[in-house]
Amino acid sequence: MDTTHSSLKDHLVQILSPGALCFLSQLHDKFEKRRQQLLDARETRQAALDAGNLYTQNPDTAYIRNLEWQVAPPPPALLDRRVEITGPVDRKMMINALNSGAKVFMADFEDSCSPTWQNMICGQVNLYDAVRRQIAFVDEKKGKSYALKEDIATLVVRPRGWHLVERNLRLTETPISASLFDFGLYVFHNAKQLIENGSGPYFYLPKLESHLEARLWADVFRFAEDRLGIPNGTIKATVLIETIAAAHEMEEILYELRDHSCALNAGRWDYIFSIIKKMRGHSEFVLPDRAQITMQTNFMHAYTELMIKTCHKRGAQAIGGMAAFIPNRREPDITKAAVAKVVADKTREAEAGADGTWVAHPDLVQPVMAVFDGILGDQPNQLGKQRDDVPSDLAPLLEIDIPEGRITEQGVQTNIEVSLHYISAWLNGQGAVGINNLMEDVATAEISRVQLWQWLQHDVELDTGSVFDRALYIQYRDTAIEKLSDLPRVQTAGQLLDELTLGSTFQEFLTIPAQHYL
Repeated sequence: MDTTHSSLKDHLVQILSPGALCFLSQLHDKFEKRRQQLLDARETRQAALDAGNLYTQNPDTAYIRNLEWQVAPPPPALLDRRVEITGPVDRKMMINALNSGAKVFMADFEDSCSPTWQNMICGQVNLYDAVRRQIAFVDEKKGKSYALKEDIATLVVRPRGWHLVERNLRLTETPISASLFDFGLYVFHNAKQLIENGSGPYFYLPKLESHLEARLWADVFRFAEDRLGIPNGTIKATVLIETIAAAHEMEEILYELRDHSCALNAGRWDYIFSIIKKMRGHSEFVLPDRAQITMQTNFMHAYTELMIKTCHKRGAQAIGGMAAFIPNRREPDITKAAVAKVVADKTREAEAGADGTWVAHPDLVQPVMAVFDGILGDQPNQLGKQRDDVPSDLAPLLEIDIPEGRITEQGVQTNIEVSLHYISAWLNGQGAVGINNLMEDVATAEISRVQLWQWLQHDVELDTGSVFDRALYIQYRDTAIEKLSDLPRVQTAGQLLDELTLGSTFQEFLTIPAQHYL
């Protein structure tokens, strides 16, 4: 996360200026109570789920679904989003992503970024410099210099979710919301410069679980616009539909953010995690090996089709999700296979009507761009493609049966190894990790660890005929730790995985207990 030769102390002075701290304090004072109330509402809804009251469409918001309305049109910088690249707020990675040829770069404070204090502060410095086109990086070991090209991707920032706090900054004895910290610093320092550049303060909003959480963001945006003296609707947001709860309120979420929203995104990995987590008390929602949960399964297909239909009905763009396969520049055969899998996945999305999609690596930008160029041609998006053929029925979202799905010994071992490998890297400050030629971040690691918990709770039988129990988990975990013994802090990762998997209390997010180990 090298920024320049400046010290962290210098960056703190720059980013946590008196004006910025005053702005953060105003956000905290006005919105913290509502944030806590919404988090309490999540717990209340979980208790209802545990009691068997599964998700249905909310009758209280039927009026929203029945009204004629559209979201505000997108600004020119977000009109064409056919390929978006994502990655952490690391200085070199940001330069490469902005130069990649993608239409949009999502700079991520969330799932692909380990939230060390240095990463969070230096990430804000990197964004400050990128907005002013003064970002540069010298890799002294390789003797390479990195700087921005003339044409770069539109910058969009993803703050952390409502459930997290920034424990390094306390206001009135309470840690500030990580969402408000990440959002507030970026918009305070950069909104006016972005507008002057012909762009604007654009955001991805993660982990929403209700339209009321979207309403909170809308109120935050309006408050910030008023305080900063910029027109209402200048701040634009794309909401990630990555929870089963949000999938049942897509229209309502767009409606609450209608002055600020321009798109929804299919956050597929967190979505799978959400289904397992939210339905954890019900044996009929036990899923097979992670590798068997593809976008072709009925419930995942239904979710993305409904998102495209909903978006285009309301004038919003629909952005496809992340394929985890990544190239390996040292292994041409692996790269060829990865590109082929990603192209097939993105072709399916484009043909379904998606207006754009995500990639995780610069080498994937051009192959995926070719896919969308072939479908969109000279059109910036597919908003005119109405999906009236997609039923509005939400029941398929909970039809999770996967024919011939199995829980295998290899699947268990892979989940344990991926969890240990990823947590080890995260504790060492790295939030996006290539493991077995897949790009792993918090979302994919969450699937791995929550499946282990689910399988133990429901005494599942493996393909070997053995019941997966505590003793078998410990056996596989010890083997994996020995195999990964060269990784930094792998023993600590093992302790944390035990806490997540064997603990008496279910952990909603691995990042909450994990941050205490940073």
